Amino acid sequence: MDALPTQDIVDGEFNSEEDEPSQDAWGRLFPLGSSFVAMDLVNDTYSFGRGETCDVPFSSQAAKNHQCFQAYSKVHFKLVRKNTSTGEHVFLEDTSSNGTFINGEKVGKGKKQVLNNNDEIALALKKNKAYVFMDLNANEDSSLPPELTEKYTLTRVLGRGACGEVRLAFSKGSCDKFACKIISKKKFSVGGKTAVNMASQVMGEVKILKALKHPCIIGIEDVIDTPDMLYIFLELVEGGELFDKVVSIDKYDESTGKMLFFQMATAIKYLHDQGITHRDLKPENILLNSDELETLIKVTDFGLSKFIDAGSIMKTFCGTPTYLAPEILLTAGSGAYTKAIDCWSLGVILFIMLSGYPPFSDERKDMDLPKQILGGHYSFPKQYWKDVSETAIDLIKKMMVVDPKKRIDFADVLNHPWLQDEEMRSKANKLMYPNSGKMAPPNMPVPKRKATENEDEPAQKRKSSADISTPPETP
Repeated sequence: MDALPTQDIVDGEFNSEEDEPSQDAWGRLFPLGSSFVAMDLVNDTYSFGRGETCDVPFSSQAAKNHQCFQAYSKVHFKLVRKNTSTGEHVFLEDTSSNGTFINGEKVGKGKKQVLNNNDEIALALKKNKAYVFMDLNANEDSSLPPELTEKYTLTRVLGRGACGEVRLAFSKGSCDKFACKIISKKKFSVGGKTAVNMASQVMGEVKILKALKHPCIIGIEDVIDTPDMLYIFLELVEGGELFDKVVSIDKYDESTGKMLFFQMATAIKYLHDQGITHRDLKPENILLNSDELETLIKVTDFGLSKFIDAGSIMKTFCGTPTYLAPEILLTAGSGAYTKAIDCWSLGVILFIMLSGYPPFSDERKDMDLPKQILGGHYSFPKQYWKDVSETAIDLIKKMMVVDPKKRIDFADVLNHPWLQDEEMRSKANKLMYPNSGKMAPPNMPVPKRKATENEDEPAQKRKSSADISTPPETP
C-alpha cells in the first residue's frame, strides 16, 4: 500500500458543545492549530487577527504563547461571502505583509482568492496551519455510512494509495483530528485470489492492529466496517515523510541517522514480536513527528498489506522495486515470504539515510535493476561513505544479505555494535517515552555473524539531490 501522506497539523480545540453547525451557518472553520477554535460562519464578512477589534481576535493565552503570534497582523485576513454573476462565492482577502496561505500558496497582501470547500488556511508560515474551511452548501458525500457521519466529519482528501483514499477527519464534539483511510473491500485479495466475503477476516486483522501500542507505530484510533468499505481512523503526525526529509537535507549525519534508525528497528521488532510483517517498508512509510532532525518517528501502513498480493504491492513502486527484498522479486510477488523481507527493506532505508542515494540504480549500464537486487550488487564508494563508520556499513551488509536464511534479524540488529551507543539510546528513549522514563531493550551480547562482502564497482553520486529515487550514475 502507498504510504499515508503526512500533514503539518497539531492539536486544535473545539469551543462548541453543538456537533452540528447552526441553522443559519453557511460555512464552518475547523481548527488545525492549538491556538485556534472551531466556529460557524453566519455573517457575510469576518476579520481575523491579533487586534481586539477583529471579529475573531487571536487573543487567547494559547494564541499569545504561539511562536507565530508576533507575526500575525492586527487584521491578518478577512472572509467575505458575495453573490456574483457566477453564483455565491467565498473570498479570502489577505491583509498581512507576513502572508496568508491557502493550501500552501501565499495569497499576497491586498489580494483576494476564492475559498473552496476543504481548503486549508495558514498564517505567517505555510506550515502554521490554522483552519480547514467547510462549505456547508457543498454537496455532502451521500455514500458515507450514517455510523460514520454520526461520529466524524470528513474533509479534504490528503492522498490516494493502492487501496483507496485518505481524508482528514474531525470527530464531532471534540474536533480531534485523524487521517481516515478509506479502503474498498472489493480490492482485497489473499494469495492472489480475490475474496468474495472477507468481513470477518478483515475485522480480525484490524482488531490485532488496533491493539498495537508502541510509540513508534502509528496508532489506529477507530474502525468502521461496512459491507463494501472499511474506514480506518489513524493518528496524525506533523513532520512529514522520511523520504521528503532526505530529499531536503541530502542525507543524515551518522549520529542523527543512527537515532532515527534505532527507533525504526525497535518498531519493526515490536511488529514481528506480535506476528506482523510490514511487507512495504520504504521512506514514505516512515513518518516524522516534527521538523527537527532529532525527532520521534512513526511507522505506518503495516499489516493491512497482507490483504493485497505481493504482486500488487510491487506495482505501487511504479516499476522501480527499490526496497523489495530479492525473494519477492525472484517470484514476481507470488511466493511465500518470511519477516526477513522487512530487514532487507530497512537496510535499504538505512543505506539511503546515510548516503542520500539508493543502493540500486536502473541507470547502471552494466547490469539491469532486477539483477542488481537479486545478486546483492551494491557497494560503498569511499568518496561518498568516507564520513560513515565501518560499523554502520557492517550493519547494512548484514541486513542486505540476499539469502533470507542468512540475513540478520531485528533482535540481532538491535544488538549490533553500531547501536550500542548509550547517548543515542538515551535521546531516543526521551523521545519515545517522554513521561515514563521507560527504557528501550537493554544491550545484549553481539551476535557472531560474518558480514556479507560486496565487491562491486563504485558508482558516481548523482549530480542533484532533488530526488533520492535517482541514484548515482554508474560508469
